[in-house]
Amino acid sequence: MSEREIRFCPYCGASIIHENIYGENRPTCPDCHWVHYSDPKVAAASLVIKDRQVLLVQRIYEPDEGCWSLPAGFVNANEDAAHAAERECFEETGITIQAVELIKVYTGREHKNGADIVLVYRGIFSGGKICAGDDASQAAFFPLDKLPPLAFRSTIELLNL
Repeated sequence: MSEREIRFCPYCGASIIHENIYGENRPTCPDCHWVHYSDPKVAAASLVIKDRQVLLVQRIYEPDEGCWSLPAGFVNANEDAAHAAERECFEETGITIQAVELIKVYTGREHKNGADIVLVYRGIFSGGKICAGDDASQAAFFPLDKLPPLAFRSTIELLNL
């Protein structure tokens, strides 16, 4: 995993050293003994199907800029993952949903800024008017047999391509 180098302790400001702790070379503070553990990033996605059409968003940013994926984003600290799926769907599409069932868990980071764990929820359409927002340039429902170019393993596998 590629991360920016930690140079100073976030608690006392001392210069960081690297020590082998639990079998890994970890950034460590020699003064207050803080140790940096790189935690996994978690994302939540929504699979919303309405009238045999799936809700997708077009990506503004790389990777896969211009391709389409499920509405998704990172789970915030102390946030329920199902709520994160609902929030991200609304932020990216203007559509409100209820995340009613965890249907798939994907592991393994696909790109350097991606999630290590992706939780995909079945979302039930509640309302709203479709309007792209956040990091989506477009949002739309597509017939399951006429999909645009897709981004990400999770989207491709869930839609059985």
